[in-house]
Amino acid sequence: MTSVLELKSVVRTYRRGDNEVEVLKGVDLSLDRGQLVGLVGPSGSGKSTLLHTAGLLEKPDSGDVLLDGEDCLKLSDRQRTLLRRTRLGFVYQFHHLLPEFNAIDNVATPLFLSGVPKKEARERARDLLDRMELAHRHTHQPMEMSGGEQQRVAIARALANRPSVLIADEPTGNLDTKTTEAVFAQLIEVGRTEGLSMLIATHNLALTQYMDRVVTLENGQLTDFNPDESSILL
Repeated sequence: MTSVLELKSVVRTYRRGDNEVEVLKGVDLSLDRGQLVGLVGPSGSGKSTLLHTAGLLEKPDSGDVLLDGEDCLKLSDRQRTLLRRTRLGFVYQFHHLLPEFNAIDNVATPLFLSGVPKKEARERARDLLDRMELAHRHTHQPMEMSGGEQQRVAIARALANRPSVLIADEPTGNLDTKTTEAVFAQLIEVGRTEGLSMLIATHNLALTQYMDRVVTLENGQLTDFNPDESSILL
């Protein structure tokens, strides 16, 4: 299959006082088109750093990040920002919805920023909300919705610009078990329908059943997930 996102020999080091902590030690990761890859690892292992690097939010100290074969680290800040806006979608543990906007306009905001006409943007937003089973919440503001509904709005917003890759950092980490299962299943269903490649970090090992591949980040290195060693992730 064709790789849509590649990380090659990525190194990221942070300075903490007088010490240097190498969080990513030559990480290699390939995400094929339409593939769902899960990322697990102990707290503090650097999962968010890896996601930020893959999402062009943070530059590594060395290595390469390629999106559809294009070396993104050679681009200007403005060019990387444009890539993030048009070809990458992001979902976080907290929804970060705009409280004064209703669901439709929250989802349509990335399209507004990209210059899409308002009528077209809102039609796309309605379609995504309907597919996330939120047809009854079109005109509701975040404070009028449950936590699970707010997160589904955030997922729809991440998909608005039809990105090639969805990057999610604990997208259901703030929800109860029952809501987690429902929201995650909808994320996967809509993502598959959109033909997305997805890189999703989670502590919830029950969610790995939905994924095509699961990798573990520990001690700065990626390995294929071994269920027999899952206790190290807790």
